[in-house]
Amino acid sequence: MRLTIGDNVPLSPGRWRLLDGRWPRGWDGGMRFLDQPDVLAPFVAGNRSRAFGAGLDPFAYERVTGTLRSLYDWPAAFRAEGDRLLSAAEEHAGRGRAVSAGAALRGAARWLHFSTLLPHPDRQATARAARAADRAMHRALALTEPSAERVEGASFAGWLRRPAGADASGGTADVAPAGGAVEGSAVAGGAVAVRGGRGAAGEPVPVVVVVPGLDSAKEEFHTVADALLARGVAVCSVDGPGQGVMAAVRAPRADFPHVLGEVLDAVAARPGVDVSRAGVLGLSLGGYYASVSAAYEPRLRAAVAVSGPYRLDWDGLPLFVRDTLAGRCGSVAAAREFAGRVDLTEAAPRIDRPLLVVEGGTDAIPGVTGGAALAAAAPDATLLTVPHGDHLLGNCRPDWLPRTADWLADRLGASAVATAPRRSR
Repeated sequence: MRLTIGDNVPLSPGRWRLLDGRWPRGWDGGMRFLDQPDVLAPFVAGNRSRAFGAGLDPFAYERVTGTLRSLYDWPAAFRAEGDRLLSAAEEHAGRGRAVSAGAALRGAARWLHFSTLLPHPDRQATARAARAADRAMHRALALTEPSAERVEGASFAGWLRRPAGADASGGTADVAPAGGAVEGSAVAGGAVAVRGGRGAAGEPVPVVVVVPGLDSAKEEFHTVADALLARGVAVCSVDGPGQGVMAAVRAPRADFPHVLGEVLDAVAARPGVDVSRAGVLGLSLGGYYASVSAAYEPRLRAAVAVSGPYRLDWDGLPLFVRDTLAGRCGSVAAAREFAGRVDLTEAAPRIDRPLLVVEGGTDAIPGVTGGAALAAAAPDATLLTVPHGDHLLGNCRPDWLPRTADWLADRLGASAVATAPRRSR
């Protein structure tokens, strides 16, 4: 069975054109997650704190989700909000307002990413949205953070960002502008030439690799990256196999230490970063990736798992998770095999470096054994539980993020401490 939909057609059940006259079923022949009765309101409510934690404007979230008739409307509605911010960025950039353009582009990247959360049957549209989010973040960093560098490999794509005062020495990077010349940029041949300078101390800084989860991407965890940057730690936020911009070209891999090793190899080649003081912070399924990497990647000095699973049981997983895994793995059989390999029973005792496990007290997902088991099995683990925290703890960032960022900065030996700029009088 095949289905088609135009790029500008709202993604609602009544607008699909079914080429064989039949309605699509789930990946395993049963009901698809999107077709469950009364699923819209719980999904909107369940992602509210995640959206707010990622930086989506709460009022805009309520406005956008308030227009939805079904979850099939979700992708187009969120893409439309992202497109609106892209247009605002073009207007700001055309007037030479780099800060405003950059903020709008960051916002667009978030909204475009959130349009991809669902296990939607139109995987091509999802891939286009992920690429658009990636481009928006690229343009935002070019305008507001010129020391940021693209890092890529066969299994990942991401951004390396350095804290203030620890920029890379020398080098240029050509990036597409948001539109028109902006202040502080030299425009030649349709590209912005970005030149970074080294910090006064001239010393390389530690780095943390931030790894997203099953349906998340590097565009989602801005506040996590900003918290680490403020503490003098460089951040490399990546999409690994099956994530973000890589979801269309690589299926998820349970043997994530190979991916993380590839990331560290790429970062080690960049100036101003000390890979001998590397850490990893993973969120949701990324928490498993961070933990298993800490067991087998010797260059890691510390690791953090936020809302990460210890083990998955395919038969007990919610339909949303099974559909999402099947879509990203390519089949139910591949998804089931992947889920069976997400198991830290053997790896946890091998984690011989500091590990912080962050859990929300209300985070209970069927088929998922949570992080408390990991904290009990790993030799040098600390469990931080926020009783009222939900999955990803987006509803309580102040209760865990500052402590987590401080914990990582301390263990990686970060010496720089960012200070707030003085307000003009």
